Amino acid sequence: MGNILNQKDISDECARNVVMAAMDKAVEIGCKMDIAVVDAGANLKAFFRMEGAWLGSIDIAIKKAKTARYFDMPTGEIGKLSQPGGPLYNIEHSNEGLISFPGGVPLKDKDGTIVGAIGVSGSTVEDDHTVAMAGVQALLG
Repeated sequence: MGNILNQKDISDECARNVVMAAMDKAVEIGCKMDIAVVDAGANLKAFFRMEGAWLGSIDIAIKKAKTARYFDMPTGEIGKLSQPGGPLYNIEHSNEGLISFPGGVPLKDKDGTIVGAIGVSGSTVEDDHTVAMAGVQALLG
């Protein structure tokens, strides 16, 4: 009999806490954001669109979260690797479209196991990443 793969997943409560922490940070820095959390399988688990957040950022936030989970690294790091001549050049065209700029970050539990990812869009990529990291920190407590 083969080995059984055990997969941890983000709980409903944790996904809500991640979104709330990200929203709080967005309010603190004066941004209107779309915030997505995906589970360990990269399926949408939680989403919130702040009043006035760009409609176009809905898809971007979800794709940032999925991209971060698909490759288990921040989307900004994927962006660095996907520049012309880089080892991942044109990767953003795979998987029905990826986002390779900052704002997507894997979510890890206290043991370091990836349980999902957060994606944030609605401002500069620096603000998007800052808000996403607030969500990450909420999960770690």
